[in-house]
Amino acid sequence: MSPDERRHRTSRPADPSVPPGQPRGRTGDEPRTARSPLTLRLLLAAFGAVVCGVFAVLWLTADEPPGGSKGPGIVLLGLAVVAVVDLVVITLRLRRGRTRGR
Repeated sequence: MSPDERRHRTSRPADPSVPPGQPRGRTGDEPRTARSPLTLRLLLAAFGAVVCGVFAVLWLTADEPPGGSKGPGIVLLGLAVVAVVDLVVITLRLRRGRTRGR
């Protein structure tokens, strides 16, 4: 029996949601090696804010918007605001995470 098998052996019945040979639960090294996709989320939020903002302005400033309604422009503007709020939250989390280890 390998050390990994000994470490993960328990007297509890097998969990059907865990494939055979895979450890159940945490192995103990996740906090040290964990990675956060905050940078990708930052890029996606920035892209969403720019695209939604541009299309909202174009839609709301058009003399004759497609369909005759300004509703989609308002929805796009709301999505742009949500993306900007997400940018602020992500930036605060990235700053907090980078200064925590010092």
